[in-house]
Amino acid sequence: MAASRLLLNVAKDTTVYSQLMKRSLRHLTLSLVTLTSLAPVALAAPPRNPDKQETCEILVVGGGLAGAATAYEGLLAGRTVCLTEITDWVGGQISSQGTSALDERPTQRSRLFYSRGYLELRERINRKYGELNPGDCWVSESCFLPRDAHNLLFDTLQDAAKRGKGQLKWFPSTVVKEVDIGSTGNLIEGAIAIQHKPAAGAPPLNTEPLSQTIEDWYRYENSSRFEKSIVRFVPQRQQQQQGNAPNWYVVDATETGEMIALADVPYRLGIDPRSHLEPSSSSATNDAYCTQGFTYTFAMEATEEAQTHRMPSFYPQYEPYYSYELQRLADFGLVFTYRRIWSPEEGEQTKFGGVNFTAPTPRDISMQNWTWGNDYRPGNAEDNLVFTREQLQATGQLSSGGWMGGLRADSLRKGEEISQGYFHWLVAGTTDSQLGDGVKKPQPNNRYLSGLDSPMGTVHGLSKYPYMREGRRIIGRPTYGYPEGFTVWEIDISRRDYKEDYYRQTLSPEMYRNLRTALAGREALSIIGGQKQPDEVMRRTRSSIYPDSVGIGHYAIDFHPCMTQTPPEAPNNTEREGERQGAGQAYPFQIPLRAMIPQKIDNMLVAGKSIATSHIAAAAYRVHSFEWSSGAAAGTTAAFALETGVAPYQLTDQLPQQEPQLRVLRQRLEKTGNPTAFPDTSIFNENWDEWR
Repeated sequence: MAASRLLLNVAKDTTVYSQLMKRSLRHLTLSLVTLTSLAPVALAAPPRNPDKQETCEILVVGGGLAGAATAYEGLLAGRTVCLTEITDWVGGQISSQGTSALDERPTQRSRLFYSRGYLELRERINRKYGELNPGDCWVSESCFLPRDAHNLLFDTLQDAAKRGKGQLKWFPSTVVKEVDIGSTGNLIEGAIAIQHKPAAGAPPLNTEPLSQTIEDWYRYENSSRFEKSIVRFVPQRQQQQQGNAPNWYVVDATETGEMIALADVPYRLGIDPRSHLEPSSSSATNDAYCTQGFTYTFAMEATEEAQTHRMPSFYPQYEPYYSYELQRLADFGLVFTYRRIWSPEEGEQTKFGGVNFTAPTPRDISMQNWTWGNDYRPGNAEDNLVFTREQLQATGQLSSGGWMGGLRADSLRKGEEISQGYFHWLVAGTTDSQLGDGVKKPQPNNRYLSGLDSPMGTVHGLSKYPYMREGRRIIGRPTYGYPEGFTVWEIDISRRDYKEDYYRQTLSPEMYRNLRTALAGREALSIIGGQKQPDEVMRRTRSSIYPDSVGIGHYAIDFHPCMTQTPPEAPNNTEREGERQGAGQAYPFQIPLRAMIPQKIDNMLVAGKSIATSHIAAAAYRVHSFEWSSGAAAGTTAAFALETGVAPYQLTDQLPQQEPQLRVLRQRLEKTGNPTAFPDTSIFNENWDEWR
């Protein structure tokens, strides 16, 4: 026991990391210039009394895939679930964000090793179209229409409520404005939300893009565009359970970690400091402003005849940014079919850059999500999208009633413009910022799809909400081996060997030794005891194994880095240097329950992209099947906690000692078709080559 404790302490030694976590003065406080540039937003008027009160056993904030999966399992467990969503569609990535091309790894897909609800969703897609891939895209085995995804998923939730005898209370077009944290400081006792609908005589929802409406949504008072209804959510059970166990659970499944910010629990944003746990970090200190780019997707349709295309007034501002990116991708047909979501007629087999695909034919519909196209990638204090805690304070959003969503509306607007400009570049552009002249040719036989009956369901044609790759990420509770708070780090999932000269030259000798020790697995004791030098030991060839794993995921560490200068679209701008260093393949990985439990608040769980991962690990923990698995874990855990009276943090607070109730929870997840580990997961299994 003493040897294993020593091994864990050394492997998770955070001395160097803790030193790096001490921010430089530049990052500790915003400069006076920055603070003055963040003028307080127009705060909401004091609220009138709530128009109605709704009771729940599980309140899920955010109706993306993680939130839908949370609701799905809660409903099957017979619980009353309130599900709020900022847009009017459920599904997030596959619907309101328009990224309706399932990001899946080949081996996991071939074995169909997914959560039961995700499998049911895939089967419903198959039944809807008679196939999984009605778009015949080549990025995935399943590309489909976003508006259909909403309908399919909503039907799935309604059927789950019937089968489990649960109750679904669905609140579309709803934002949470305030949370009521009790006098003890560790429980959310209520939440106030604002639901909006068109005012009399106003245009329908989804007429204007998000940047023009989001601040209105967070104001209590009615406006010329929206009529508001104030909803207060409270526990269905009025009394605490035996032993003061929470009587309801609140799950943050938002795209940016809104509830995390509102509850003011510890979290991270952006780049983490370089350490032996995050050795590929692009910075020796943290940088909260550099998060991955966000994307407004849109749909375009191939046409028989050439269309007339009018250049947007803002196009010249963004033209210096657009590019096919790489020579092997510099083909319009390849880009169009990459995420083609509808193809009624099969085109000719063709090939470009080593990729086989069927050529576009008239009436084919493509969804566009391209790094050097409609990604918007701010990375500085002047333009970052997700406000830091300091910025939230400066804008008054942490004061009572001051929450306005925590996003910079002007960056949303520019993200919308760069996306609409990208369509014009695709059909009429002749420049390429990365490949030079002579590469890009006009493609006028295409039209931009817009309207309430379009694939995106908006008058403006953009997705209702941008695809968010990264938001706020909680710091889990301090626990054995994680004195600074539980986190899943880069080295916990990456397949990289870390013997490249880059790491010897970039890391200090002590940091490099700690890195090799942490990667050594069962041979770490030989390094600690001095029998072997760090480079003599082969690294473990698997991801970290967690005793509290409640879900699974597998995807590459995939970056859409922030840009160096502001604005991101500036001519000759570059990606932030070193941000792609950590990119690459990852081993199949797990979702520890500790990564879903925030500090301070005992009745809140986090699902989706805001779990406790580092900046680099988060680049893999963000895709469709992971979101569902994390949500399934949150829904099952919340239902289990209500049933047993054991709060989630109590399931893990004695680790690495035995936690009998944790074992029961994991068995329940497995029994209900929600895997907590990949086949043959063990410290003795070092062969994961077949998992591609």
